[in-house]
Amino acid sequence: MQFRISAKTVLLSLLLCGAGLINTFAFAPYQWHALPLFTLTLLAFVLRQSQTAGQAAWFAYCYGLGWFGLGISWVHVSIATFGGMPLIASLGIMALLVAYLSLFPALAAYLAARLAKGQPTYWPLLLAICWTFSENLRSWVLTGFPWLSLGYSQTDGFLGSYAPLIGETGITFILVFAAGSFAAIWRQQQARSTQAQLAVTVVLLALSPVLSLFKGWQTTGAQASVALVQGNIRQELRWAPEQELPTMKKYMQLTRPHLADRLVIWPEAAIPQLEPDAQAYLFNLDLLAAENRAAVITGILDSKRNGDAYNGMIVVGDTGTKGQIYHYETSNRYQKHQLLPIGEFVPFERFLRDVAPFFDLPNSSFARGEWLQPNLQAKGYQLLAALCFEIAFPRQIRANFSDDTNLLLTVSNDAWFGDSHGPWQHLEIARMRALEFGRPLLRATNNGVTAAIGADGQVLGQLPQFEDGVLTLEVPLTQGRTLYSLLGDWPLYLLCLAGAALLFWRQRRQPSDKTTGSGVKTTPDVIPETSASAATASNTAEAPVSKDRIDPHF
Repeated sequence: MQFRISAKTVLLSLLLCGAGLINTFAFAPYQWHALPLFTLTLLAFVLRQSQTAGQAAWFAYCYGLGWFGLGISWVHVSIATFGGMPLIASLGIMALLVAYLSLFPALAAYLAARLAKGQPTYWPLLLAICWTFSENLRSWVLTGFPWLSLGYSQTDGFLGSYAPLIGETGITFILVFAAGSFAAIWRQQQARSTQAQLAVTVVLLALSPVLSLFKGWQTTGAQASVALVQGNIRQELRWAPEQELPTMKKYMQLTRPHLADRLVIWPEAAIPQLEPDAQAYLFNLDLLAAENRAAVITGILDSKRNGDAYNGMIVVGDTGTKGQIYHYETSNRYQKHQLLPIGEFVPFERFLRDVAPFFDLPNSSFARGEWLQPNLQAKGYQLLAALCFEIAFPRQIRANFSDDTNLLLTVSNDAWFGDSHGPWQHLEIARMRALEFGRPLLRATNNGVTAAIGADGQVLGQLPQFEDGVLTLEVPLTQGRTLYSLLGDWPLYLLCLAGAALLFWRQRRQPSDKTTGSGVKTTPDVIPETSASAATASNTAEAPVSKDRIDPHF
């Protein structure tokens, strides 16, 4: 059989690639919140016209190429600047990453097209279910890379009030389901099930403004005095031996005027020495903080006697527990669990480290901390810690969240990504976590964006990028549990499984060809055709079919 690509297919592929590209502007720092609904509707409309499941997968793949190609272009900044590779090689690695991530929307489209053979009128629901499934895979396959999931575009958008109830995952489901429903009506399908799905979409969108009444948390009236320190150390100097003492001195000088009775946060690996080598500095910092009734939480790297290295956080000063002081074996610490591929561990390490300097970056071979770890204790507060990339994994946050958690905490070093949109997307992800769990969030970074975020996801204060400074403010504390913090994504996953099972049951139960006495083929979901349309269908059936044409299967 001859394989041919029509001009229409090429044009639609380019159109969808462009739609994926402009998706970038739905996220921080641009925040055109309604954009994903339009681009997804366009994608859904094209998918409905696909002649095969393979063609549907290809169209979604093109959408993904645009979506990730521009959306995560900040990754190339770190590869090109610090990877020590020729430009062509760094572009090749970036292309492989984008090609890999684009497989997930392609998988969703392929599965939806295959499953829609017997239930075409339920295609919007099938697409949303399959999209949820593929995005779940993206969050854990090869340790996961759930960046730029479409629900994050609604952090400040019209669906943001759903976050405390169903989380970012549920918001993504609504966006895809709504897009599929709009695309089905666009094609003027008159099936009752299609109209019902559109009605559900309208109700879901209409309910959004009133859902803030069901957020599940309340302010306590208490406030935490915090100071977030941003050292602004250039990335190429961070691990230079001659810069160790100047860097540690700088953080001490920035912090000292703001110590009095405060919770102080330093960024990821702010102390450029391994913890065993920094004991004298840490003991002095512990005494200084305790004398001022302050606590300092800092990122630091640790190397154990058995050779395991950890990227972690420790607490010095006033922990809130009488008599508790810092020592090297203290359990009041956090060790990063979700390691960043290449940056913190190298898959196929024996082979890749010899290929290029990019695969042999400093501090790129860490051990993994435990999935469940106690909250950090500082000044009587309990802080749920997430290091850098981990803030993009809500399942891990939920697993370590409790009624006693007062604050969410994330520290990072986004100097790797320069003046790109990556650090702003990172901040947006952190804001979604605050919304989902109903707790204030503190975020300290090396060179931005350092910020304090309220339980409603709004930024309470932030420092400018690429400047050193200290952000001091009073952060309102909250209590109570959001529905999402209690149930996570499980209700959505169970709904998807139930929906898929129901549609499968209907497909098995319903004969493929059910004819009325007048000879017109009908299904229980479709309003019977008029005699004129039936005659048209009969004439069409008798017409010869071109050998080059493949009829759509849904």
